Amino acid sequence: MYKPVIYVSIAEQTLSVCDGNQLITRYSVSTAAKGVGQCQGSFQTPLGRHIIRAKVGGSCPLNAVFVGRRFTGEIYNEALAKQFPNRDWILTRILWLSGQEPGVNRLGAVDSMRRYIYIHGTPDSEPMGIPASHGCIRMRNDEVVELFSSVPVYTQVIIENE
Repeated sequence: MYKPVIYVSIAEQTLSVCDGNQLITRYSVSTAAKGVGQCQGSFQTPLGRHIIRAKVGGSCPLNAVFVGRRFTGEIYNEALAKQFPNRDWILTRILWLSGQEPGVNRLGAVDSMRRYIYIHGTPDSEPMGIPASHGCIRMRNDEVVELFSSVPVYTQVIIENE
């Protein structure tokens, strides 16, 4: 029976989907520009064991814009980007992470879910393979659609420094 586990490598800037010891697929991603860290307001990517607690946007079009996990009705394009130059674009799909390690990435000031840590789509103009996010794990839009459809809620996500 297929039971995927997602591994995010900060060092390699990759997200790998595995079934047991078998690699199913690997994507280039972008984690936090400010590195790794657990604390609220740090704009860093948290380490450790997480699960996908919720999936958002399954019926939305490619480049759908989300604010507060709600589809705004907008579709990302260059004109919209120029209108809102400082917006942290959350596009296409959201996989909302919840930490599984109390005191490390769950509860209090280190709670990944309360920090709104997601795996999500980003504009195609944004680089992959280098840290550039505000704490989330950014992916190409077509790839986040593929990932979203291939893993269920409660899939384990391990975020590692190596």
